[in-house]
Amino acid sequence: MPRTKSDGRALTPLELEIMSVLWEAGPANVQAVQERLKSRSLAYTTVQTMLNVLHRKGKVNRELLDRAYIYRPVLSRQRAVKQALNDLLERFFAGSADGLVLNLIQSHRLTPEKLAELQKLVERPREEDHGND
Repeated sequence: MPRTKSDGRALTPLELEIMSVLWEAGPANVQAVQERLKSRSLAYTTVQTMLNVLHRKGKVNRELLDRAYIYRPVLSRQRAVKQALNDLLERFFAGSADGLVLNLIQSHRLTPEKLAELQKLVERPREEDHGND
């Protein structure tokens, strides 16, 4: 089944690179996006095609200005992160945040210091709730 304009799927790596340019630089035409791509050199037509794909997916909008489209992000960076995380959780961990955290611990991506910091964050709302008794 083809994806729809309102789908919640995460961005592809190239879509993310292009969106990052728009998030950092603001509204831009194809040439400006092409010039700001850091990790690779892409043809103008490739960048144009990808911006059109992002437009079709509803991730950017565009406005014709002096015979060139100016693209603006509709999708925020925060929303993109949320979609990517949800996609990761569903695809690799059957929706289990616990599975993700356990994997981060087992792969030594979370240090004991970071775990202690996370524990404080987890306990904070509980402390506030008890203070209202």
